[in-house]
Amino acid sequence: MFDPKHKIILTGYRATGKSSIGLMLAERLKLDFIDMDELIEARAGSSIHDMVAEKGWDYFRGLERDLLAELICRKNVVIATGGGAILHQSIWDQLRRTGLVVWLTADIDTICRRIENDAKSEGQRPSLTGDDILAEVASVLAERDPLYEKGSQLTIDTRDKDGAQIVTLIQNTLADEAFLNAIRDSLPKEPIYC
Repeated sequence: MFDPKHKIILTGYRATGKSSIGLMLAERLKLDFIDMDELIEARAGSSIHDMVAEKGWDYFRGLERDLLAELICRKNVVIATGGGAILHQSIWDQLRRTGLVVWLTADIDTICRRIENDAKSEGQRPSLTGDDILAEVASVLAERDPLYEKGSQLTIDTRDKDGAQIVTLIQNTLADEAFLNAIRDSLPKEPIYC
């Protein structure tokens, strides 16, 4: 069921480029594009910020978990996951068996600078910890980085690369049959039923 040329899943923390890279990659590969956060907001009729303010993080995480489960069997798509989607480990393990998972990374200073330079960011994403941005990013990355590493098959540092360079790196990986076969061979053999 592993089909990396027809399903690419982008993961990573906020401000690492998942949405912008995902859209560019989908256009270049002629695949559909799903931004999970945008789809959750559209279905709920509310921004993530408002959802969390009204119903809490657990409510949002439940919607996120349900959408991840729905996407396990989806093909011909590039998916930009939310930064916290990696927390849903049981579903994530199934999802990563169906496509290439790419972890987009950046250092703490770069992430903080990108968030601070994005006028929409504060209104869209509520704080996870209530700390200042630097402390929050450091704290959340300490928790999630091991999960991103475990749950991904390719890692790309986005600090010094533009979108076109990152898309080309992913395309080159999709053309590397030895790399893809090594991933395929490392995955559990039991089937996923769609």
